[in-house]
Amino acid sequence: MPKTILKVSNVQKTFKKQQVLHGVSFDVKEGEITALLGPNGAGKSTTIRSIMGILFPDEGHIQFSGEEEGVIPKHTIGYLPEERGLYKNVKIMDILLYFAELKDYPIKKAKERALHYLKKFGLEGKDKVSIEELSKGMGQKVQFIASIIHEPKLLILDEPFSGLDPVSQEVFKDEIRELARSGTAVLLSAHQMNLVEEMADRLIMIHKGREVISGTMDEVKEKYANFKC
Repeated sequence: MPKTILKVSNVQKTFKKQQVLHGVSFDVKEGEITALLGPNGAGKSTTIRSIMGILFPDEGHIQFSGEEEGVIPKHTIGYLPEERGLYKNVKIMDILLYFAELKDYPIKKAKERALHYLKKFGLEGKDKVSIEELSKGMGQKVQFIASIIHEPKLLILDEPFSGLDPVSQEVFKDEIRELARSGTAVLLSAHQMNLVEEMADRLIMIHKGREVISGTMDEVKEKYANFKC
């Protein structure tokens, strides 16, 4: 039975007078990909920001494995935010090592991993190139590497495929699958059902901050197999 790494229970959030999350609940398990789906404005990013401690839920509980409630083990979490942003005039290797250092990860090992992933993502030989010299897609690959450089136990990806060409999307999908196979718990937020259907082990779909579909992919497919729009 896969170990539960993250448990989100009845999370609610209101901004001013508008409630954007209405009791969202789900688990993220070791070695599995959990897809958090929904249209733009459904509450996906608010959910993730609440998990990361960027926002604080008004009600509900967020529990990480082995930690007291309210404690976020950031050194074991990898996070790719929806709003991309890296220091433009900093060299790629320097920024990757900086992120590793923030997570207390051994620098020598981080450099080895950085070179490995740069080669894997078609960026070999660009370790001394600054971010501002890269295309948007290349920059996104660097930010993805920064999110996994420290071998996180939990990887949270907020719209990782946004702005990527089809080839780069396949590269990301393959790497996300490989990370899950190695035991990483993955929470993947997206609005493109076709991109995550073949990847996810579990699915939670929210609409206007409410859970509308949840379960394993097999359960969801079986339940809605005969559904017609």
